[in-house]
Amino acid sequence: MENFRHAFRAMGSGAEVQVFADDEALAHRAFERVETEAERIEAKYSRYRNDSALSRINRSAGREPVRLDAETSALLDYADACWRQSSGLFDITSGVLRQVWDFKRGVPPRPRDFVQVLPRIGWERVRRDGESIALDPGMEIDLGGIGKEYAADRAVSVARDCGVEHGFVNFGGDIRVIGPRPDGRPWRAGIVHPRAIERTIAHVEMRDGGLATSGDYERFFEHEGRRYCHILNPKTGWPVEGPQSVSVLAPLCVVAGSCATIAMLHGEAAEDYLKEQRLPYLLVDRNGDVHRSGDI
Repeated sequence: MENFRHAFRAMGSGAEVQVFADDEALAHRAFERVETEAERIEAKYSRYRNDSALSRINRSAGREPVRLDAETSALLDYADACWRQSSGLFDITSGVLRQVWDFKRGVPPRPRDFVQVLPRIGWERVRRDGESIALDPGMEIDLGGIGKEYAADRAVSVARDCGVEHGFVNFGGDIRVIGPRPDGRPWRAGIVHPRAIERTIAHVEMRDGGLATSGDYERFFEHEGRRYCHILNPKTGWPVEGPQSVSVLAPLCVVAGSCATIAMLHGEAAEDYLKEQRLPYLLVDRNGDVHRSGDI
C-alpha cells in the first residue's frame, strides 16, 4: 500500500489530502472528489459570493423568508445547538462585527461604533420553521465558525466512498482522520505554537476523528500594549481575553472546531467549559503554559 499526497486551496486556506491506496487511480479519484466537494461547500456557503445560498439568505433580511434545503437546515440546526449550549456566546449572526473591526488597520473601534451593530446580533431573533429562514432587517448569518470544519468532515465522507480506509484531510489546520495508518499506528498532528507559529508547541496522536484549534494568533493586532484578536464576544463586540489557543479532539471535525471556539469565547473559564464537554483537549493559557486532558 502506497502513500499519496495532494495539495490545493480550499475554504480560503491551504489544504492537504493524504491517503494510502493500493493503486494510484483510486488515490487520484479520491483527490478529485475531495477537491470537488470542498469547492461545492465553499461556493454554497461563502459570504464573499453573491450567488451563494448564504448570500441569498442575507440579501433577504427584512423581506420574505428563504426556503432551506436539507443540508443548510442541518447546518443551521447545529449552529442553533452551539448557540444554546454556549449560552449565546457562539452566534452565527455576529459576523456583522467585521463592519467595526479592521484588523489590517490595527486600531480598535470606539465604543460608539458598536451602537448600530450590536442590535443586529442575536440568533434568538432569527425565525425558522424547519423549511425556511427569515432575518430581521440588517441581520446576517456567517458560517465561518463551522464551514471549514464541516468541509473537512464531508471530504472524509467522499474519500471513504472512493474506498479510502487510511488517510487524512487538513484544511488550514482543521484535520479529519480516516482511520489509523495501515500498520495501525496513529497519525501524529502538531499543534501550532501561538506565539511562534513557525513552530509546534505540542503533538497529539489520532486514529480517527477530527482535530481543530482556535486561537488568538490567527488574526490580530496589537495596540498600546494590548492584543486584539478576531474571536469576538457577540454580546459585547470586543475580542476575548484568556487562552492563547485551544485544540480539541472529537469524532467530527465540526464538533472539535465549535468546541474549541466556544472554549475561547469563555475566556478565563475556558478550561472549566472543556472539562464539562469530556472531550480530549490541549489549552495554551495566557502565560503560554500548556494544559491538557489526560487522554490527549
